[in-house]
Amino acid sequence: MTDRVITWPQDEVRPLSLERIDERLHRYRLAQPKVEKSMAQSLERYGQVSPVVICLQEEEYVLIDGFKRLTAARRLKGMTSLQARRMDVDEQGAKAAIYNLNRIGQRPLELEESWIVHALVREDGLSQVEAAQLLGRHKSWVNRRLAMLERLCDAAREELRLGLLTPAVARQLTRLPRGNQSGALQAAREASLTSRELSGVVDLLLASSTQEQTAFVLSDPRQALRQAEDRFVHHWDPRLSVAGNRAAKRLALLLDCLAKMQSWLRYQGRGELQACDRKPLESGFERLVTEARLTAEAGEDFVKELRLP
Repeated sequence: MTDRVITWPQDEVRPLSLERIDERLHRYRLAQPKVEKSMAQSLERYGQVSPVVICLQEEEYVLIDGFKRLTAARRLKGMTSLQARRMDVDEQGAKAAIYNLNRIGQRPLELEESWIVHALVREDGLSQVEAAQLLGRHKSWVNRRLAMLERLCDAAREELRLGLLTPAVARQLTRLPRGNQSGALQAAREASLTSRELSGVVDLLLASSTQEQTAFVLSDPRQALRQAEDRFVHHWDPRLSVAGNRAAKRLALLLDCLAKMQSWLRYQGRGELQACDRKPLESGFERLVTEARLTAEAGEDFVKELRLP
């Protein structure tokens, strides 16, 4: 290996046979058939524009950058070599270079970044701080990339690897315990939720304190989101008089309190209260029922008046 390093100085560009290029680091890059097809067309039309990057490991020419070019070159008849530039890096440096060489231009996908971080921290034994320094990023960035893989349940991780799950959805799932992710993933898939909608569903699941609440959110996530967001929030309206704005403000407070009470009665109330709570609360809830009925009747009459010409 020493002789090879001497005969191939760092950064010097030379032709390298396709058969001699080692692709062991390809596992940190996602296959992108469409991009590889376009690369093959470019190679055939314009030739190789920029060299691939390799390093020497265990007497092998290990590819660091240029996996799509290599795949495309192997598809073309008559193309037997690529121009290559050698970098003098060890195994950890090679993994970091996969990320750093692509930071400008078409940067690695988030999943690819997660694979690289996971390899540096879990396989090579670097601390998160050391990995962050090697990649030129902050420790929190490294932590998020680790979480992308380690906090995901197996089903979600496999779908992410296959491209069936987007990183944005995966990030939302990592907020849930691993045991609860499969249900959320299935609900998101069946309802075709966007990452933003899934974020709201995750918020509801984290706030759920009973199995009934969780089951409702998972069975009809969009309905659960609508109920959670169905709150009338009043802002000063210049079209209204002072009295009208005062009434709108009271209406907003009442609707918010009613929505919270309805949710509590439906999903939490009976499970939270103790036997000693029943008698003291009984008269209050009886009054709530009476006042709610009277308010509903008066409200119906008032709506009719508002609709008059």
